[in-house]
Amino acid sequence: MSLPLSLTSAFSLRVSLMKRKPLRQTLMDHGLLDDFLTKHPPSLPAKYLLTTDATEPLRNYMDLEYMGTISIGTPAQEFTVLFDTGSANLWVPSVYCSSDACADHRHYNPALSSTYCNATGSISTLYGTGSMMGYLAYDTVQVGGIQVSNQIFGISKTEHGSFFSYAPFDGFLGLAFPSISSSRATPVFDNMMSQGLVSQDLFSIYLTPDGKNGSFVMFGGIDDTYFTGNLSWIPLTAETYWQIKVDSITMYGHPIACPYGCQSIVDSGTSLVAGPAAGINNIQYKIGAVQASNSLYMVNCSFISRLPDIIFIINGIQFPLPPQAYIRQSGSCMSSFEVFDLHVADNELWILGDIFLRRYYSVFDRANNMVGLAPTA
Repeated sequence: MSLPLSLTSAFSLRVSLMKRKPLRQTLMDHGLLDDFLTKHPPSLPAKYLLTTDATEPLRNYMDLEYMGTISIGTPAQEFTVLFDTGSANLWVPSVYCSSDACADHRHYNPALSSTYCNATGSISTLYGTGSMMGYLAYDTVQVGGIQVSNQIFGISKTEHGSFFSYAPFDGFLGLAFPSISSSRATPVFDNMMSQGLVSQDLFSIYLTPDGKNGSFVMFGGIDDTYFTGNLSWIPLTAETYWQIKVDSITMYGHPIACPYGCQSIVDSGTSLVAGPAAGINNIQYKIGAVQASNSLYMVNCSFISRLPDIIFIINGIQFPLPPQAYIRQSGSCMSSFEVFDLHVADNELWILGDIFLRRYYSVFDRANNMVGLAPTA
């Protein structure tokens, strides 16, 4: 479905405004910032004018997870966290945690922070790979150079699941909507917006392939040097996860899954593309993937060059995934599609994880409740 010209123009205007330099940077470039601040002392309106975007570098761990370093407390206690658009809570291990999963990770100690405040209540989060339970606290959180005051977050008491034991990160920083936040704890990005710390109510993500460096999440801005063409804007179907509608999933022009449309979430915290059994199993069949003894689906490596693109049609636009993206090659060749049953409001959800996001620069727009996608440069 193509947009009417008037809407297309409106979106183009909005994108051009998003890419414009923040006022602070423009004044700095021309040597005028000091004079401006002298004549216009910071006030509440000026605070919003002088905000900027901030980039948090992400480390690519084997093309499986993307994580960055944040700090909590005064003085700062550093943690490595997974930046996850599929959840909404910030949490890290604490000195109160005795689970095996906490043993090899950093621990937050409230006694060492002068800005710590106790919060009434507990937190419990469940992921596809494990769960945690703990307490709530308030403290200063720094992310990508942005300092967020009085941020509520979880400190774990117990962590269950072998995934957490072996995870190369300490905790999670959720970037989804407050409606799915455990204990209704305000997410970090919501506080960035309400405290006027970002110039635009959006963030964008770029993920590198092949274990390369250079991945990032940018708060408050879009960097158009990392994608080609224009962003395609897709309206959200729910303000919970970053949920959108997929029209169909095709190969050679014919539907192979989701033939009548399906709901999907754009999830930086999931490595693969996941979905209901019927659709995933048909994709495995179409690409010649065979289940091995370890339950993984393997493909003959010599066949990869003959495999076609799998195309996700979203909002009438084609988003192809080539076989180099959906087949993981590390000695053997493994399909990057997996069965995972996730239901929301009677809808079976697909999950567009990192194998999709590595191909498409993604913008998560809270002001307009849209996701923007463009092919990576």
